[in-house]
Amino acid sequence: MATATEQWVLVEMVQALYEAPAYHLILEGILILWIIRLLFSKTYKLQERSDLTVKEKEELIEEWQPEPLVPPVPKDHPALNYNIVSGPPGHKIVVNGKECINFASFNFLGLLDNPRVKAAALASLKKYGVGTCGPRGFYGTFDVHLDLEDRLAKFMKTEEAIIYSYGFATIASAIPAYSKRGDIIFVDRAACFAIQKGLQASRSDIKLFKHNDMADLERLLKEQEIEDQKNPRKARVTRRFIVVEGLYMNTGTICPLPELVKLKYKYKARIFLEESLSFGVLGEHGRGVTEHYGIKIDDIDLISANMENALASIGGFCCGRSFVIDHQRLSGQGYCFSASLPPLLAAAAIEALNIMEENPGIFAVLKEKCRQIHKALQGISGLKVVGVSLSPAFHLQLEESTGSREQDVRLLQEIVDQCMNRSIALTQARYLEKEEKCLPPPSIRVVVTVEQTAEELERAASTIKEVAQAVLL
Repeated sequence: MATATEQWVLVEMVQALYEAPAYHLILEGILILWIIRLLFSKTYKLQERSDLTVKEKEELIEEWQPEPLVPPVPKDHPALNYNIVSGPPGHKIVVNGKECINFASFNFLGLLDNPRVKAAALASLKKYGVGTCGPRGFYGTFDVHLDLEDRLAKFMKTEEAIIYSYGFATIASAIPAYSKRGDIIFVDRAACFAIQKGLQASRSDIKLFKHNDMADLERLLKEQEIEDQKNPRKARVTRRFIVVEGLYMNTGTICPLPELVKLKYKYKARIFLEESLSFGVLGEHGRGVTEHYGIKIDDIDLISANMENALASIGGFCCGRSFVIDHQRLSGQGYCFSASLPPLLAAAAIEALNIMEENPGIFAVLKEKCRQIHKALQGISGLKVVGVSLSPAFHLQLEESTGSREQDVRLLQEIVDQCMNRSIALTQARYLEKEEKCLPPPSIRVVVTVEQTAEELERAASTIKEVAQAVLL
């Protein structure tokens, strides 16, 4: 029975073959031949070459030059010709053997060489030693770390704080701890490089808005709102963040925080506020831009700042609600994988906080000195002041560029060098030009501290004016 069935199937196949159109048979035949060719043909051909002699091989090896690991750097590059400091970079600084008045270090409150701060650091050094030799999760958590976190949280009037051992890594670790691939971050074009690295690590969708332009930010938020309406399922799982600085490192300007808070609630976004320049500077008690504007601290989802400016220590911190901060203890890369802050620096930061709380008038003194030098530097021929009068770190830029960034840098460096010769220490703002998202123009950065006297501020302003006139005119 089976044999008869097989014969019948064979007869039907032969009959179908005879009845099929000619072009159909030709096409099938071509396809079969093509498949057979692919199965049995080689996927590559061996290159015909003659074997080289040992001498020829040695000659080729000698002639071969590997590509350079990095591009060549000129020997006169500023990064390779740094100034050497001898002694503490306090009110007076010794640079290359010459004593100058320091207008370059971010020692806003003059605590770097404070006897109380040094005594606290020395006592901690004797008790704990130099370093920690381990991250916070691996026997790197000392009681002094917990004390500092508690003091920072109480000072900022937040539920909790977390400290990092490196200021740059603080915001660069905090951003990717919360924002992931698929999330959206709205960020000011003037954001500092630490924020840019955090954005890069987050792999989120980045939307840049014009510097301090709330209309442009709202335009982007509205556009995103329209996109969300097209795909509500995706919108429900997409987080939105607004990342800004209190006082901008690259511009010396202050963020319009009240308008940002309104946009936050209107478009359901979260605000990350970087306060490395504004912490210990703005506000009646130095709590930063939130205190300056009278904004409730709970309106800001996360505040970060380094301890390397006003506190004159090392490292940084984030503060906010407990559930927000605790997440960083699990996901903050700089917290989880770096050796914790040396105890002596934590002790120094605690003592610096004590001094800030005991002397709230120090912030008014700093503010007045900022106003004084801002006013004195107005009207310099060829230079313009960039930054608000509240900022202790601001910029002097060329009124008109030469058209060449290298030439602009040379002119500004000539001003810095001549001021140094007259015992005024300044510095140019430095950037990684190939990596900056929005490269700022070349500038001289001027830093004000409470230690500088009114006479020294006037002397610095007059020196800068005279030197600028000689170099630029």
